[in-house]
Amino acid sequence: MTAGERVVVVGAGVAGLTTAVVLAEAGATVHVIAEQVPGVTSLAAGAMWGPYLVEPKDKVDQWGQRSLEIFRKLAEDPSTGVRLTSGIEASRTAEAPPDWATTLPGFRPCEPAELPTGFTAGYRFTVPLIDMPAYLDYLLRRLDVAGGTVERRRLDSLTDAGPAPVIVNCAGLGAKDLVPDPDLQPIRGQHVVVTNPGLTEFFSEDTGLSPDLLCFYPHGDTVVLGGTAIDAEGDLGPDDKAAASILARCTEVEPRLAESRVLEHRIGARPTRAMVRVEAELQGDGHVVVHNYGHGGAGVTLSWGCAEETGGLLIAQ
Repeated sequence: MTAGERVVVVGAGVAGLTTAVVLAEAGATVHVIAEQVPGVTSLAAGAMWGPYLVEPKDKVDQWGQRSLEIFRKLAEDPSTGVRLTSGIEASRTAEAPPDWATTLPGFRPCEPAELPTGFTAGYRFTVPLIDMPAYLDYLLRRLDVAGGTVERRRLDSLTDAGPAPVIVNCAGLGAKDLVPDPDLQPIRGQHVVVTNPGLTEFFSEDTGLSPDLLCFYPHGDTVVLGGTAIDAEGDLGPDDKAAASILARCTEVEPRLAESRVLEHRIGARPTRAMVRVEAELQGDGHVVVHNYGHGGAGVTLSWGCAEETGGLLIAQ
């Protein structure tokens, strides 16, 4: 990649917009093409930093730590939608904390009195919470300042994004057809957004591989309640039964949520594959496609690390 070189980024979720910002601020002429701006799956995220259930571990650790550094810096500016927040992750069994959690500020095991009824173990730490609508707006503003442009358009193939010497594929679940990549599968996620009855700390249950999640993330006047993780389900229509279950699970842990008013439902399809794909691919006509997709439920967590690696791959071409 040379200064001023035209780069087309496909996708306007958190991966696409972060990558576009990194490339534009490095001097590329960046044009984003996406059917949805910003992407609905990224809008639906909770979102708490944490590299959970995603591989390959060595790369994920690097990408996640780099993103954590940047989110901590962004938290100094309230307009970004990023805040450092204390809270608890708990388990109904005596599970050991993941290694990434033990390195976070304020990490300590919970006292029994700190845990809700039915929970046997937990730990407290401080971590970035990201208010996704505000944060994605921030990324769009930052891209605009860097000279990037955005076009709303549906693509039938990656070649439709050209002509451009470089195409960056951040299409999320759309990469299943655009690449194509049959290994990419959706995991449906649903959150319920409610008015905040006074919560200042997050809570998350380690539910393992269960499709029924339990978490709540306060974002000022609102709280995002979760959630679901329905394997191989990509339907983005609201599920009233799932929403009622989310509300019930969260209210059982935090009774003050019973006072809250439901504001909206957010549904997305996490783009999931065995390994996150960040790699360059030389096409037969000589142009380069760099792939950056398949982040599952860790798209926000890995966004800056993967974006910077994508930029490094372009410089190497």
